[in-house]
Amino acid sequence: MDTSMWLALVSIAIGTYLLRLLPYIWMKRSLARKQAEDGIGAMPTWLTILGPTMIAAMFGTSLVPHHPDILSWLTTGVGILVTFGVWTRTRSMGLPILCGVVAFGIMTLLLPV
Repeated sequence: MDTSMWLALVSIAIGTYLLRLLPYIWMKRSLARKQAEDGIGAMPTWLTILGPTMIAAMFGTSLVPHHPDILSWLTTGVGILVTFGVWTRTRSMGLPILCGVVAFGIMTLLLPV
């Protein structure tokens, strides 16, 4: 890989890390300050929905195929259906994602996308 690709990857990694670290540090300091004042600190609403919002944003962008043709939409649909089907049975996070990715990979190998 050339230098620009490495710079892009490093900047994405640092940005992702800071998106998780900065709210944590801010909240930790805020709660420590509230405890020092003998008050009860509550987590702000925006911080409680930040994680699910970021996951939903990544999920939404990952659903759209790179090449929007019928076979790409079919493989994406199969991956989604398998993920949802396994999730309804297990109610876990890891196994449904693994099964959905495997189903998507198998469909990609079987169909010339």
